Amino acid sequence: MATFVLVPGACLGAWAWEDTVRALRKQGHTALSLTLTGLAEHADQGGPQTDLDTHIADITGFVERNDLRDVTLVAHSYAAAPVTGAAGRLGNRLERVVYVDSAPFAAGMCMLDLMPPQAADQLRQQVAASGDGWRLSFEAILGLSSSLDGLNEDQLDVLRARATPQPFGTYTRHLAGPAEPGADVDRVLIACHDFTGLLDAGMPMLAFLNQPPWRRFDLPTGHWPMLSAPTELADILDTAVS
Repeated sequence: MATFVLVPGACLGAWAWEDTVRALRKQGHTALSLTLTGLAEHADQGGPQTDLDTHIADITGFVERNDLRDVTLVAHSYAAAPVTGAAGRLGNRLERVVYVDSAPFAAGMCMLDLMPPQAADQLRQQVAASGDGWRLSFEAILGLSSSLDGLNEDQLDVLRARATPQPFGTYTRHLAGPAEPGADVDRVLIACHDFTGLLDAGMPMLAFLNQPPWRRFDLPTGHWPMLSAPTELADILDTAVS
């Protein structure tokens, strides 16, 4: 049985993984989710100083405090950035990394680098005009065309009600090395609708994800599978560690 540490994407907290955690535990796994600084129940711990390094420290600290070993570290969406950073620091505690509708970051990258310059500038303007000047609204995240496929109205209402603004320093801070886990760490990708399309289209910057040592699983749902298809996501995770 595996030990999963599940890290939520932008604007989310550990709550987003509840159904997937429950399903994994029923399958006999140890499944733990965490909330990053400045989000959900930790919203009051965030501030202008909260950045990508903060979230990398959150993840490594969580694993070390709980003395977890043979960890399968799971990243959804934005969490790919801090999970990549943590994976390079956890050493022999780490057995596997899983990227859910996301991909690992290279050293020197930040979230804004993934966007066209005009879109990045628009986010900067929205943050500057938000009142506190350091957080990005969930509606701005939705405006980046993330797929809502599979979410019914109740689930979408929960997502909007429970999401919290994202500390913008996590989008502007560049990932410092080391940004690669050891060669013996298993690498898994779970691709949802839009990401599957990008991979199948042969996008050059993603080509490595279709080659060993990466193992790819497709999940036909939108960008928030832990809400739209939590049991199916747990089944894929179970298969990935079997």
